[in-house]
Amino acid sequence: MSPLTVSLIQSYLHWEDKEKNLQQFETKIASLPPATQLVVLPEMFSTGFSMKPEQLAETMDGPTVAWMKEQSGKHRKIITGSIIAEEQGKYYNRLVWMLPNGTSYHYDKRHLFAYAGEDKHYTSGEKRLIVGVNGWKICLQVCYDLRFPVWARQKPSAENGAEYDILIYVANWPQRRSHPWKTLLQARAIENQCYVIGVNRVGDDGNGIYHSGDSMLVDPTGDPLWHQSDEEATYTHTFQPETLQKVRSHFPFLQDADNFLIL
Repeated sequence: MSPLTVSLIQSYLHWEDKEKNLQQFETKIASLPPATQLVVLPEMFSTGFSMKPEQLAETMDGPTVAWMKEQSGKHRKIITGSIIAEEQGKYYNRLVWMLPNGTSYHYDKRHLFAYAGEDKHYTSGEKRLIVGVNGWKICLQVCYDLRFPVWARQKPSAENGAEYDILIYVANWPQRRSHPWKTLLQARAIENQCYVIGVNRVGDDGNGIYHSGDSMLVDPTGDPLWHQSDEEATYTHTFQPETLQKVRSHFPFLQDADNFLIL
């Protein structure tokens, strides 16, 4: 493992306006430090959390993925965030992981937010996605997944009891439930002995629901390293492998975890 520099972008989203959202993120990405290797955008960063996939969905050959490919290659940074995707007549809340060489991977949101009717418009994903950067293993998840600890839980059968080192949640999480958001981000870090990144949006959406952001970076002991509410913000952090290794070696709790199988 070598140091990894990540930039979190907490932003207002223009409701169902892809052009404006891509323009604003293009500007924000261009202003990031040259050292940034990974950029994390919110859930449905090009549209907001919309229940209109029939109008807004794109294939993986569509303009938003093409934009991610262009920006990633231009700035030599990995870019990740979720979009509304269509595949074989089904719609997905799809987190795209775009590499500077144009290669991409994706994770389809497992837990659909039935409270807002997401399950009536989108299809649930069935597989987790863990990617590697600079020797770091990163598990990618989306918003409501945060409430289901088994889906993120480290499997003790992995080397040193750890499947991954960083857990990322991209979100459109409302302010009225900000306490669970902040609490669960810290809980996921503690129970999995990993860094947790939560990137949320700010401002009102098209349904008049306010989002306070409350994006956070949490260390493997559950302590917040950064937190920002109610306004747009960009934060850049360089992860040092020695810090994570020290926590896991001093407190080898993962080795005592229960075995389980996700069916």
